[in-house]
Amino acid sequence: MITIKDLYKQGVGPSSSHTMGPVKAVQCFLQRYPNADQCKVVLYGSLALTGKGHGTDRAIAKAFGNNQVDIIFDCNTPVPHPNTMDFYATEGDVPCQMRVFSIGGGAIVIEGEEGASHKPVYPHKSFAEIKQYCKDNGLRLWQYVLQCEGDDVVVYLEQMWQTMCNAINQGLAAEGVLEGGLGVVRRAKKLSQPLVNEDQRTYENRVVAAYAFAVGEQNASGGEIVTAPTCGACGVLPAVFRYESEVRSLGLDTVVHGLMTAGLVGNLAKHNASISGAECGCQAEVGVACSMAAAGLAEMLGMSIDEIEYAAEVALEHHLGLTCDPIGGLVQIPCIERNAVAAMRAINAVNLAGFLADSGKISLDMVLKTMYETGKDINAGYRETSLGGLAKHYTTK
Repeated sequence: MITIKDLYKQGVGPSSSHTMGPVKAVQCFLQRYPNADQCKVVLYGSLALTGKGHGTDRAIAKAFGNNQVDIIFDCNTPVPHPNTMDFYATEGDVPCQMRVFSIGGGAIVIEGEEGASHKPVYPHKSFAEIKQYCKDNGLRLWQYVLQCEGDDVVVYLEQMWQTMCNAINQGLAAEGVLEGGLGVVRRAKKLSQPLVNEDQRTYENRVVAAYAFAVGEQNASGGEIVTAPTCGACGVLPAVFRYESEVRSLGLDTVVHGLMTAGLVGNLAKHNASISGAECGCQAEVGVACSMAAAGLAEMLGMSIDEIEYAAEVALEHHLGLTCDPIGGLVQIPCIERNAVAAMRAINAVNLAGFLADSGKISLDMVLKTMYETGKDINAGYRETSLGGLAKHYTTK
């Protein structure tokens, strides 16, 4: 596995796979062919089917700068990955071509160069191996991450946490209707308002939801967020960590430890399964985000490694089969609300782990493998194509 810095990425929404990934692909193409002319980009699969709603074409055109580019949406040609794009150009009389896969979380793979762009920093490939190593050496998971990554990961994660908090603050202050034509009204500010005579459980649900809505609405409006593990699922972890750090008076060091452990879980999902809604449905995005948040919170609370695994496993297990069916290809319905639901579920998973971790039968590695296989079995219409589910049945009024 590579660094968790590649999992937590600061950028603008609304989609890590449909905007951040394609922009990175354009940058790579122009670095290779700085004198490219007559540029053309062909988008396939989910990039073609939901690219308009996600703003893929606008992001690509902007990334090309002064270079003119022809962008084609090909919704019919079969491709090896649901987020495939082909780049064509000429340098003088020499043709230039590059095929790129946007694999989720803003990461890309250039065809023919799979696994060649990043150096692994983690010696173990499964949670079982990591857990055994940590137990043998008396390490907590965050200490394992620090050992593999080096001290500079701390500064990096502190910056990511600040960006997450900024997204919450800005989202709570913003009002109005999100662009895109669905008429979705920002609701974070309303959710943040105290209720009369509310009990502790109502307070928790309302505030956690407000924080998740705030980040999700910032992402949907093209604001700056942090992928955790993706743009579409970027509100889950910040909502959980912000709420818990406030009510429990947890310091920055503790939050960073949580980010390390959460990042480790997200990395395992990325390398052993998927974090792409187009590849495996929303279970790979919001489901993984919920698992990350649960593991990170359990770490912040000082729970054992077995309890951390149980919390992460439960959080993902009960998202298995979750479809990705964004209405109109926009990261709004059901995406924003889904982040809030998953944030509350992450907290519940941690609470459950405190009681039942010693009776767990399912490992994190097992549920990751199951998630990937389930995602591959899900009908393509339910994997970020907007051809099935809510996207199929919703009609604008």
